[in-house]
Amino acid sequence: MSRTVLISGASIAGPALAYWLHQHGMTATVIERAPELRPGGQTVDLRGAGRTVIERMGLEQAARDRVTHEEGVHFVDDRNRIRASFGTDSLDGDGFVTELELLRGELAGLLYQRTRDDVDYVFGDEITGLTDTDDGVDVTFRTGADRRFDLVVLADGLRSRTRDLVFADIARTRSFGLYTAYFTIPRAASDGRWARWYNAPDRRVVLLRPDNQGTTRASLSFLYPQAGLERLQAPAQQDFLRRHYADAGWETPRVLDTMADSPDFYFESIGQMHLKKWSRGRIATVGDAAYCASPLSGMGTSLALVGAYVLAGELSRHTDHSNAFHAYETLLRPYVAQAQKVPWIAPRLASPKTRTGIRLLNTIASLATNPKISRLATRFTNPPSDAIDLPTYPHTQPTPP
Repeated sequence: MSRTVLISGASIAGPALAYWLHQHGMTATVIERAPELRPGGQTVDLRGAGRTVIERMGLEQAARDRVTHEEGVHFVDDRNRIRASFGTDSLDGDGFVTELELLRGELAGLLYQRTRDDVDYVFGDEITGLTDTDDGVDVTFRTGADRRFDLVVLADGLRSRTRDLVFADIARTRSFGLYTAYFTIPRAASDGRWARWYNAPDRRVVLLRPDNQGTTRASLSFLYPQAGLERLQAPAQQDFLRRHYADAGWETPRVLDTMADSPDFYFESIGQMHLKKWSRGRIATVGDAAYCASPLSGMGTSLALVGAYVLAGELSRHTDHSNAFHAYETLLRPYVAQAQKVPWIAPRLASPKTRTGIRLLNTIASLATNPKISRLATRFTNPPSDAIDLPTYPHTQPTPP
């Protein structure tokens, strides 16, 4: 079916959607505000239906070639003593760390490489206006010439500015009061193949994860009552982190000392997007822009990949885009609803306020490594990554790379 589709966002959902649209005979253009593909980011995992989509794209082996080789996560105390460990085979192989862990930037790069010969990518520009008409969408850009497309899909994140051009009145962000800073730091002798999770009092967490590039991925996560820290400039955010983590102990000084030199520092407020309707007229949303479940869910990558697959597939099945958008939302809503069932208390349980609370958390984590108890724990820790029957659409057999 010949349609022209503009996609806003070149992270995961956007390029995945472009791939499937091309497979179904449609013409995709991807616009990305950044001047080039964003290489940074922390570790993401491929699990459940998201992994199935990657398999149907013929990219499973390429993804395996890029895994971080992370063996699991250790919960450690301020003397670096291991209090609990969860390997990739813990919790039935679908827990904190899976066998298919790779860097977000590497997955985005893999999707870009797979699509760049068939998709028009425009970097360094963004949508500034959308006018929906009976036979197309007139689009204005910050720097480029005005253009018309049959359809527009917004795939540019939780705080999408383009989404707000169309859906601001029906979009609601759920906040957890949680902030996270992500950045890459030099590898140290203490960094092995296991991630290390450290809790400091006052609801502060430091997480160090190995990558496949000879460096370490650090994150600082904390609960804080003041809203709006994500709107500060990076230097101000880093100054805040130095003050807030000054007495955290463990290897935190090393993390803070190298933070300013990191090439990919990113700071965000953790939240979810609840959009009453995922489309209006000829404009639709996918991935985090439509239904971000937050990193707490462990489902962001799966939702992006599965959403892109289903949206493109339904557009291939329906000549009327309204019917396609309705079918996409009907099929995917239950999957998203389960992924977004993250209790408000979850980040508070994972980041206790007191040293006594931290000791209790480590004790519970240690008990959960027992096989009998871990089977019960999977009911609470495993995301519903397989909780959807993926349709089989025409042209879903992978083409050779």
